[in-house]
Amino acid sequence: MAAVQPPVPAPAGTPWIVFDRVGKRYPAHRTTGTPVDALHEVSFTVARGEVFGIIGRSGAGKSTLLRTVNALELPSGGRVTVDGTDVATLDEDGLVALRRRIGMIFQHFNLLSAKTVRENIGLPLRVAGVRPAYIRARVDELLDLVGLADKADAYPAQLSGGQKQRVGIARALVHDPQVLLCDEATSALDPETTQSILALLADINRTMGLTIVLITHDMAVIREVCDRVLVLDGGRVQEIGEVWRVFGAPRADATRAMLRPLQHDLPPDLAAVLRPAPPVDGGAAQAVLGVSFAGDARPQGLPLEALARLGPGATLLHGGLDRIRGHAQGRLLLGLPAARLPTTDCLRDALAADRIEILGYVHATA
Repeated sequence: MAAVQPPVPAPAGTPWIVFDRVGKRYPAHRTTGTPVDALHEVSFTVARGEVFGIIGRSGAGKSTLLRTVNALELPSGGRVTVDGTDVATLDEDGLVALRRRIGMIFQHFNLLSAKTVRENIGLPLRVAGVRPAYIRARVDELLDLVGLADKADAYPAQLSGGQKQRVGIARALVHDPQVLLCDEATSALDPETTQSILALLADINRTMGLTIVLITHDMAVIREVCDRVLVLDGGRVQEIGEVWRVFGAPRADATRAMLRPLQHDLPPDLAAVLRPAPPVDGGAAQAVLGVSFAGDARPQGLPLEALARLGPGATLLHGGLDRIRGHAQGRLLLGLPAARLPTTDCLRDALAADRIEILGYVHATA
């Protein structure tokens, strides 16, 4: 069995974690009597220093995949390497050394209720036999980093959910790891607290150069903090790419389904009066257009003069653009007089949009 090698610095962007045709089969299920395949030949790489997101619905295999990085789960097929080391080949000492290089935070915090914040953070160092003076200095440093210097002597029951997660992050960083794994780390938190935790993770990534791999079922988390994302469904890779590209032009059905809550779809009140053809009574009508921007053609946004070129009677009905990693992408719903509706090619040229579709027609007063 190979022992883990001392870490060798590598430039940012270097493949750091490599999944090579990783499969995971569990023994026969007690109710079905058949084996369960949680992962099917999953292959991708995570670069040193990036924030990499893995998203999927419940049962997609996210947690199983994440746990192969620190050998809490061993693949049934394929291999996982971290900084060139195949984690499945490590002996007990090698695994201990590897796991000190890989911190992990969890959805439910996993804090010891009978120990203070300081004791919870310092526990891994104490178990490792580190000198008390060093433990105290390191814990003080981490308390400052996560903004809990005034909570050192508090117990978990005295903390909010966000504070508990900050303790979990500090504890995960106590060995100064190179990789941080986040297992649904914000799922138990309210939206405001989630934002503060994601900002902390982004700051840790930026200032410490830490490689972060997080799993979630929430596309808003991916949009906020990740550089790249992998979409997992049924244990299989559906798509992978830069976050702004995946959000702007999703290719897989699973991706589109998870993005739907964030997209600017047709509002119910407008959908209720939408008709497939203009009114037959000759009255004034508006064509309702869906205009999509994937982030390539207009990375800086849509100039207002481009909308003005659509002429009198043009109306912005609904929608918006999001900026993700310097690329503006999203969807707008526009109303244009049906009697003088330009061709979709002319509209695409005027707006530099990636996709334009006529969704239907409404009376101009609707």
